[in-house]
Amino acid sequence: MIVTTTPSVDGHRITAYHGIVVGEAILGANVFRDLFAGITDIIGGRSGAYEEELGRARTVALQEMEHRARQMGATAVVGVDLDYEVINNMLMVSASGTAVTLG
Repeated sequence: MIVTTTPSVDGHRITAYHGIVVGEAILGANVFRDLFAGITDIIGGRSGAYEEELGRARTVALQEMEHRARQMGATAVVGVDLDYEVINNMLMVSASGTAVTLG
């Protein structure tokens, strides 16, 4: 499946729009506490462990979005946007886009 932040895919024509698809992943407060309690790899103000956990959440959100697009019969997701929000001491990573069929 093609996933892109652009509104179209070069060399392909969008033949059907299936609607908006979203995927989310939430990191709970205990994840932050555990990460900060055990961080020993902070160099220059960056934490490899924290960045790794954020990367994992982003991957989960994108995979969930792709799965929902496939269920709708889509072959691509265009206009993808990634958002990061803090809600009640939890971090939510949200991926959203438009599920389409390419011709």
